[in-house]
Amino acid sequence: MESVRLIEQWPVDNAATAVVRADGTVLGTHGDTARIFPLASVTKLFTAYTALIAVEEGAVELDQPAGPEGATIRHLLAHTAGLGFNEHRVLAPPGQRRLYSSAGFEQLADAIAEHTGIAFDTYQDEALFQPLGMRDTVLKGSPGAGAESCVDDLVRFATELQNPSLIDRSTLDTATRVAFPGLNGVLPGFGHQKPNDWGLGFELRGNKAPHWTGKRSSPRTFGHFGQSGTFLWVDPDAGVACIALTDRAFGPWAAQVWPEFTDAVLAELA
Repeated sequence: MESVRLIEQWPVDNAATAVVRADGTVLGTHGDTARIFPLASVTKLFTAYTALIAVEEGAVELDQPAGPEGATIRHLLAHTAGLGFNEHRVLAPPGQRRLYSSAGFEQLADAIAEHTGIAFDTYQDEALFQPLGMRDTVLKGSPGAGAESCVDDLVRFATELQNPSLIDRSTLDTATRVAFPGLNGVLPGFGHQKPNDWGLGFELRGNKAPHWTGKRSSPRTFGHFGQSGTFLWVDPDAGVACIALTDRAFGPWAAQVWPEFTDAVLAELA
């Protein structure tokens, strides 16, 4: 298969991938799917989903204050709270700019811990990882970039993102639609995007160019990539999700090979 041939040409020592349908059927894998990799910012998908669970449980509300003055849970999830990338420093008023922020996800986790009365990593494990059987996934650092996991666990999570069981479908639909539409911003590694659309924790494909997904990817594709050389995307129109974990930091190599790989996967499915 073309997708497998492309993976084998990636300039990495180790890569593990999987393609999975909404019913959990794994259409193909490559590499050691049990190998643990640091996820970097793919961690944000876990943190966002944990926040959505907390919303459904009534522990927090999307529009309750959190983070900088004037910001809310919704702002933090959508990278519109005005915080810097890794600094807990306000650079803009809430809702006015799309400023990608790991610091914002740390403040989001703090808010959830405060309102649940449970340490965030404990709450996440009990609310997300354990119910999905993600036994090898752990948050070891920042809720914005500190998780470690394997493809086998991410297959379970990617199935949940297509066929939710822990939250209502309407909640996931809201989270994967544009929040605060029309805002421009920088997509790390891919430059300024007009607009730079995000949902509630999920980066949205839209019509962004350049992008880490492929030309065949539908505009409704959502997910995240990480600076550790990792990604997870869900394409609702194609009815599949794809996971790739590597042991080489993101760089020009990834910006080149990931879209080619994504297009090959989607072409094979078509």
